[in-house]
Amino acid sequence: MLLLEHDAKAALEARGVPVPAGAWFEAGDAPPALPCMIKAQVPAGGRGKAGGIRRAETAQQADTHRAAIVGLTIGGHRVLGCRAEAVIENGHEVYLGFTLDAAAGKVRVMLSEAGGIDVEDAGDAMHHALAAPAPHALAAAVDGLAEALPDDLQAAARDAGRIIGKTFLDLDALLLEINPLMLLPDGGWVAADVRLAIDTDALPRQPDLAALLEARPQAYGDALFKRHQGYDLIVIDPKGEVGLVTTGAGLSMKLIDEMTEQGVRPYNFCDIRSGQMRGDPARLIGAFQVMARAPRLKAVLVNIFAGVTDLGEFAELLLTALKAVPELEAPIVARLAGNGQERAAAILTGSGVTLEQNLDRAVALVSNHARQGADA
Repeated sequence: MLLLEHDAKAALEARGVPVPAGAWFEAGDAPPALPCMIKAQVPAGGRGKAGGIRRAETAQQADTHRAAIVGLTIGGHRVLGCRAEAVIENGHEVYLGFTLDAAAGKVRVMLSEAGGIDVEDAGDAMHHALAAPAPHALAAAVDGLAEALPDDLQAAARDAGRIIGKTFLDLDALLLEINPLMLLPDGGWVAADVRLAIDTDALPRQPDLAALLEARPQAYGDALFKRHQGYDLIVIDPKGEVGLVTTGAGLSMKLIDEMTEQGVRPYNFCDIRSGQMRGDPARLIGAFQVMARAPRLKAVLVNIFAGVTDLGEFAELLLTALKAVPELEAPIVARLAGNGQERAAAILTGSGVTLEQNLDRAVALVSNHARQGADA
């Protein structure tokens, strides 16, 4: 998952990476420096081109910019807050990035003199290398790539690569981009903008990252849900019409694609991992509580293809969970296939849950509910 820039910089600064002086910026706050940049905090790229990054020369201008930025939607995310930070003058902008390359089993290291908001157009100016996930290997990769930079930039780029590469590994990161990395005339450098994607499965080894997430639940709701509930439920469309309670990431994605192709808007992705419920309805209750807050929900599809799971037991848990969340009023369509499906059918008879063993027909049923609700 992608951290907000403000939190990413806090994580990097704690590990010795220089970043511009900055602070979370609320109405009436004094900027940490003037001039300053007012920057939208949202887990998405393209903030500058979307009007989410603005320069302020005065405190009044900073507050005006903050008011204009909060509430914007950038990359599908509503801006909930801003960071104000000192302007870094007279630096040379380059791009430095590290990302896991799963196919190669290594880290892909990227360096380009064409840093800044137009880095997507770098083309052949973006230089790549693959390296083993070890500090010395990443540093060596940056050393080699830095040879493509002007002579006066190479030393600072190599020093930044050594420190930032080690930080990438220390954080168990999936992606760490510094764009721009400001190389300064005195040979120093500053991570002027940061894009950091973390592995949520590594949070038990990263207590400070876990604390950042807990401190900002509005920004990291999906990750916190998994951290506390033990499974993935991700809201993919806040205006979605169909809630999904499914097991298996691949099948869940397939359902989302099918509904989208039919013009129906799924509300969420879900991999509830029914085999780990162990007779406890808590996972189902948590999912239904999330769906009950969806403003345009018209139906819920429960799709469990069972192996280890006993569907008779699951059906009992399903009814218990629905009773525990009476505010969920959308019709429920269940497709339960596999171990214990006959007992599940008997348990659900007369419950108000529509049982449909054919997946295509189950999808058609919830799609019809969504369309009828939209027409009402």
